[in-house]
Amino acid sequence: MMRSDQIISTVGMIQKDNLDVRTITMGINLLDCRHQDVDVMCRRVVNKIEKYAGDLVDVCDQIVTKYGVPIVNKRLAVSPAADVAAGHDAAGFVALAKAMDQAARSVGVDFIGGYSAQVQKGASAADDILMETLPQALLSTGKVCASINVGSSRAGINMTAVGKLGKIIKQLAEGSREQDGFACAKLVVFTNQPEDNPFMAGAYHGHGEPEVVINVGVSGPGVVRRALERRIERDGAENLGLDDLAEEIKQTSCRVTRCGELIGREVAKRLGIGFGIVDLSLAPTPKVGDSIGEILYMLGLDAIGAPGSTACIAMLNDAVKKGGAFASQSVGGLSGAFIPVLEDSALAGAAERGELSVEKLEAMTCVCSVGLDMLALPGDTPAETLSAMIADEMAIGMINKKTTAVRFIPVPGKTAGDRVEFGGLFGGGTVMPVPNVGKSARFIQYGGHIPAPIHSLNN
Repeated sequence: MMRSDQIISTVGMIQKDNLDVRTITMGINLLDCRHQDVDVMCRRVVNKIEKYAGDLVDVCDQIVTKYGVPIVNKRLAVSPAADVAAGHDAAGFVALAKAMDQAARSVGVDFIGGYSAQVQKGASAADDILMETLPQALLSTGKVCASINVGSSRAGINMTAVGKLGKIIKQLAEGSREQDGFACAKLVVFTNQPEDNPFMAGAYHGHGEPEVVINVGVSGPGVVRRALERRIERDGAENLGLDDLAEEIKQTSCRVTRCGELIGREVAKRLGIGFGIVDLSLAPTPKVGDSIGEILYMLGLDAIGAPGSTACIAMLNDAVKKGGAFASQSVGGLSGAFIPVLEDSALAGAAERGELSVEKLEAMTCVCSVGLDMLALPGDTPAETLSAMIADEMAIGMINKKTTAVRFIPVPGKTAGDRVEFGGLFGGGTVMPVPNVGKSARFIQYGGHIPAPIHSLNN
């Protein structure tokens, strides 16, 4: 059992170096809210969310006061909407999305995830309706986030769904043209999506989860950067090897994980529900000093995207996981290094200078925790090209038995080199050029299914 005095020495570092609890996410099972009457279903959803999450924000604020560690977001993750609304038509699905949004506003959380479907092996009628209604659901709500799992290492990749999602992303972008396509930031496409991920937009409450649970997402790129900086200043770069720096990252991640678990368990205790997992993911913010890219500079790169970038991010990701695994038996979610371009000031700067390309970024995603995340792309990028980029990233996850995801924003009316600003945690940056545009259409038009790799037979 952890004690509060175990993190006292860490709190000062947290307050100075941009460590925060990025999110306290309550997972809620909504499957018992199903009903053939849409109004009854929606009322049950709102009532259940209000019942369990009504005190979430207040309790989080109390914990912030007690420990002095910021909790940036309070969020909800619910059972996949495709399961909750199965049997209803498109209007029923959209009504459910609006009920989720209403409930999120009622309890005061920042986002609610779970307008989701699992289609890696095939889509049910309900899954098809959910995907069809993604544009209307996300454009008519403010707090609802969506995710579609199109692949897994055991099932392969549903290419028919991938083809549909390229078109859906274009519709979302056009529907939010006045906001530079911002609605796309609320949709993530996954392979090997975890059921207990507390981060948005990809959070949902999986079938293997308890009735209600608290998951915590901790983020500390600023702390890791400062720890490396202090170690280099103390010992001198000439006296250190990469193994020494990896050890420093591991030990820092261990302390951060312990802090995050303490906060999460305290929230769960006060709410009278179970604690699930702590996700130690180095999730950056647009704030200078809180960047994954700055860590890569500390590790010896003069340009993010230069040769060595993939090796650096691999070392970082591994050290974070080792530190978290040592600190807690409850590590889950994604737990590693995120590289969302628009949300990281150093990555966004590298993209603007042309140092970081889409191709190099894809290579780096082979060894990090998520994938091609928060990329602003030219608004005229064809849907088939977007689908092909999704397929490439999904294949990386399928073959490597890891989670991969994409969150693309094809910005209407803008071309490579133009600037976009979304503000807050979503950041801003340069629209990145896409190579070989329009040369993947025949591949996507085949549809069907990419079979699972041979290691799917492991059992």
